Amino acid sequence: MREWTEAIANGRVNLIGEHTDYNGGWVLPTPIPQFTKVEVRERGDARVEAQTTLYGEGPAAFDLGQEVRRGSWIDYVQGATQLLRTQGFHLQGFDLRVESTVPCGSGLSSSAALEVALLKALRAHFKIDMSDIEIAKLGQRIENEFVGAHVGIMDPMAAAMGHFGEALFLDAKTLEVERVPLPLERMDLVVIDSGVSHQHSAGDYNRRRAECEEAARLLGVPLLRELTVADLPRLERLSDLLRRRARHVITENDRVHRAVMGLKAGDLEQLGQLFYDSHASQRDDFEVSIPEIDLLVEFAGTNDATIGARLTGGGFGGSIVALTEKGRGGEVADFICAAYEKETGKKATTLVP
Repeated sequence: MREWTEAIANGRVNLIGEHTDYNGGWVLPTPIPQFTKVEVRERGDARVEAQTTLYGEGPAAFDLGQEVRRGSWIDYVQGATQLLRTQGFHLQGFDLRVESTVPCGSGLSSSAALEVALLKALRAHFKIDMSDIEIAKLGQRIENEFVGAHVGIMDPMAAAMGHFGEALFLDAKTLEVERVPLPLERMDLVVIDSGVSHQHSAGDYNRRRAECEEAARLLGVPLLRELTVADLPRLERLSDLLRRRARHVITENDRVHRAVMGLKAGDLEQLGQLFYDSHASQRDDFEVSIPEIDLLVEFAGTNDATIGARLTGGGFGGSIVALTEKGRGGEVADFICAAYEKETGKKATTLVP
């Protein structure tokens, strides 16, 4: 009987730096305990037979060389096999089992965790020569070229390379990485899923990327990362919509750098204010927040133990990330979720702590 090969990748929460990665900018994600586990077992044919308890779908199958986008979870698997083969790697048919505790549509990289765990399992099983950074790049290509979501490099990089207790300070253009320790002896990290799912392959996310690309073109730069807060007056030549989109990206990049400095200096008060400023920018300039997310952030801000809170992930639903005083994260999360349910009738879920 052939043996199963297993690989695991964690979800991530982005501390700050939203919608900056596909603009070549900077991000600051860290892993969360929730993970996706993938198991593969070689078959004697060219068939891929996949099963999972996720996504509310039954088993799925396809033949290698016959990958066709279906608009379901199996597209991530088909994208992986198609791209691996086009890069010259040899694959045979395999059985696939997928389990995950990363909630889908929560803004916590469920798709990247799946891609990275799958690619790591295939790498180990079929002896593929591929680094973790190459796996992250291929994960992004799966989403961009096969699934149809124009996401950046942050999520697969965080899933492939993140370490607990550290934030990954990532330059999305150069892929230069610095590991920044989190002062978890002084603060708690809180992640709350609003219960409102998003979908990156839907039109809003891709539209934001197109708007950023158009703003960069009109400003005469290849990527918005090339601009700093000193360049904000240049945005006056843009339409109101493109001006706000570009302003978010430019100021968010600045906030990421200041957040890293705040972490290194142990300045949690500054870090908390950057969280709130980031949320306001996502809500007003980038328009990716929704009323439910705004409520969660608002409730977080009314608790005296909260240091800062913001929308995390691509937006249009998903989750918030908050920082609280040490030892009070669970208490604050309970308070936020109770207030949210009372106000909206919807149930939010605490994922961290």
